Amino acid sequence: MSIASRIAAKRAERDRSIVEVDEWGDDIPLKLYFTDMTARDIERIQRKHKDFLSNPTLSAMVEAIILKCEDENGDKAFSLEDKPILMGETIGVIAKVFGAVLGAVDVEDHEKN
Repeated sequence: MSIASRIAAKRAERDRSIVEVDEWGDDIPLKLYFTDMTARDIERIQRKHKDFLSNPTLSAMVEAIILKCEDENGDKAFSLEDKPILMGETIGVIAKVFGAVLGAVDVEDHEKN
């Protein structure tokens, strides 16, 4: 098995993280699931938002949420059609969800490369 194959196998075993969003739930918080942000994810967002890691705009934050968040079954929680709705949310809620999704990325290390 090649090194790349071993890396891919490890990636398939990654656990998903959860962020609970009180503001989007009814009686209980809405649970959004996500995996760690990958280099591919960052590259995809940076195609549209050039300074994504050093100066993320609210639009870029919302697009990261759309890209990464899933429901408990692993289905996408949002689509780009939901972007106007998400853009109407408070900055605090968007920052909370985005912060959880981006939490594992070391921005300074990425910018050095």
